[in-house]
Amino acid sequence: MTLYPQLIMDALATVTYAGTKKSLVESGMVADTPTVAAPAKEGEPWHVKVVLEFPRDTDPFLKSTVKAAEAAIKYHCGQDVDVEIITEFKSAPRPQVEDLLPGVKNIIAVSSGKGGVGKSTVSANLAIALARLGYKVGLLDTDIFGPSMPKMFDVEDERPYAVKKDGRDLICPIEKYGVKLLSIGFFVSPTTATLWRGGMATSALKQLIADADWGELDYFILDTPPGTSDIHLTLLQTLPITGAVIVSTPQQVALADARKGIDMYRNEKVNVPILGLIENMAWFTPAELPENRYYIFGREGCKALAQEMNVPLLAQIPLVQSICDSGDAGTPAALSSDTATGLAFINLAQAVVTVVNRRNKEQPPTHIVGMK
Repeated sequence: MTLYPQLIMDALATVTYAGTKKSLVESGMVADTPTVAAPAKEGEPWHVKVVLEFPRDTDPFLKSTVKAAEAAIKYHCGQDVDVEIITEFKSAPRPQVEDLLPGVKNIIAVSSGKGGVGKSTVSANLAIALARLGYKVGLLDTDIFGPSMPKMFDVEDERPYAVKKDGRDLICPIEKYGVKLLSIGFFVSPTTATLWRGGMATSALKQLIADADWGELDYFILDTPPGTSDIHLTLLQTLPITGAVIVSTPQQVALADARKGIDMYRNEKVNVPILGLIENMAWFTPAELPENRYYIFGREGCKALAQEMNVPLLAQIPLVQSICDSGDAGTPAALSSDTATGLAFINLAQAVVTVVNRRNKEQPPTHIVGMK
């Protein structure tokens, strides 16, 4: 069998690069014409050399793409072909951790001990409410395996593009409702499970932080996944988090997990201030009986926990169907300040501003966690 460069290019055209969802050829990642060397002696293999250019040296898809390219060449040209793939990188090196996000003033982690307490709903509405108060706001959906922000902001069909800045290719966040937004949900199929090991997930998260053009922000909101996991440790080791806001429902099983979340941030190796608690689904008020309150999940459980932990109770958000409906429709409740729910989130945003200003005045800046 005689090999020639076009045959190699045809093989590479069958390999999809996950970063662009296009082939290596369409993505312009084949830097030079592949070289093909015939065997020096009979019985020796053909030698193929390919140079692939990746956006950055920390590309989470690098290893899998190289393996796929090698497999495609062997499939099309023969298993005994000797394949050499050289990787090069377009962008300038990523800044050191301590130099990330120099234009961001406050980084707020919205956290919860367990899922299903409405943490993402609170994150979206808090970000929008802060923007409506006139602040520059960014929102990062750090839940790699269950991203929800693209739907809540009605931008599921949007795809961020790259901009060249200071010699680096940076992801440009999607902007809506005055909020700069990024989520892994923009880069994966909404109907397909993300089957990634922890290393791939944390690498993708770092890319959304360090390789994005966040610019100047007053508040950078991190919508974290439930529990305590690799994602939380990655955030703590990557960003100097100003403070954490803990979201819980009033029932005891949720409060037990909220205590664990508080303990994680208060750990002596972490030492991130708890800015306060938010009691979500505090009570149910039916639309036809707006004066009535039904305490479905217990009464004032977060208020009691806030007193126990000596932290502020920032807000009690009622269980109202319109909050769910507006989130599903991509028009979060905080957009309407003339409703009781919209006003509740505006008041929450004002409370967060107050506690952050107090924290910055009374406590030193948070340092990046050095744990392994």
